Amino acid sequence: MSEIRIRFATPEDAGLLLEFVRELAAYEKMPDAVMASEDDLRRHGFGPERRFEAIIALVGDQPAGFALFFPDFSTWRGRPGLYLEDIFVREWARRLGVGRRLMARLAAIAVERDWPALRFMVLDWNPARGFYHRLGAERRNEWLPYGATGEALRRLAAEDAGQDAADA
Repeated sequence: MSEIRIRFATPEDAGLLLEFVRELAAYEKMPDAVMASEDDLRRHGFGPERRFEAIIALVGDQPAGFALFFPDFSTWRGRPGLYLEDIFVREWARRLGVGRRLMARLAAIAVERDWPALRFMVLDWNPARGFYHRLGAERRNEWLPYGATGEALRRLAAEDAGQDAADA
């Protein structure tokens, strides 16, 4: 079996990262949901105001998977943590230890940076949930994900714009 190596992504990896994102979207049954471009990833991951970092797993010299993450912040702890936005391993590389190596590297990054937590979300149907449990990750049943996007986000933002006019 070939060696698994993990390295940080570089600006030259923007195209590869986009390939991984598209493959992940297809795996999650939403192949048409990806709106990101290589330029978006290059600008936000490697520009002057970095919004994310990514690591890439290689089996031999073949890109096998990736993880994209950024710091979040715990007001209770008063410290940042590592938020894993996406992790994906190509089908041919599954069961070779690639996912475990990516997760271990993320944990090491958190420890190296003195970030006390590694957090992420998993779709309820994703068979990788068992893998995360075996790694020691726990499901947090008491927390429910919420978010506002699209029209709901614009409607809520419009309330603030209306308030600004009233305050003037």
